[in-house]
Amino acid sequence: MKFLKIFVALLVTTISIAKAQFTKAELQVSGLTCSMCSNATEKSLRKLDFIGDIKTDLNRNLFIITFKKDVPVSLDQISQKVQSAGFSVNSLKATFDFNNVKVSNNYHFNYNGAMYHFLNVGDKTLDGPVAVTVLDKNFVPASTYKKYAAMPIACYKSGTMDGSRVYHVTI
Repeated sequence: MKFLKIFVALLVTTISIAKAQFTKAELQVSGLTCSMCSNATEKSLRKLDFIGDIKTDLNRNLFIITFKKDVPVSLDQISQKVQSAGFSVNSLKATFDFNNVKVSNNYHFNYNGAMYHFLNVGDKTLDGPVAVTVLDKNFVPASTYKKYAAMPIACYKSGTMDGSRVYHVTI
């Protein structure tokens, strides 16, 4: 019980509200075999109201997504739209515009009602646009998910902590 209290106290001290804004993302999709597959995925993604523009790189199955300014972004909705088109997310690198935020391993910050948990990150200060890679299930291949699921981080498998969505990210 004492260990749990210490853990909670440490967690609370590392959680802060970052002054960050999503600006763009690189979304790599698995399972695309032709331009029709790519078009179906792009059409599905364009239905999201926070997406401003999408550029497609068919050679790498990559979608460069630009987000609308000051419109809340949902990474889960992006994954759901890809899945509803019949494909899966292989990787998602979202670019945040940080404002002098000090991060370290297991650092947490809140953005738009969700918590972001940094994994495998050294002590550094983030300022300006920084790409973070989402490590959660439905954002990485199964082998990568298994690797992180073996770590003793309870919120990784559930994707939630205290009822809030937790995204696990790295730089």
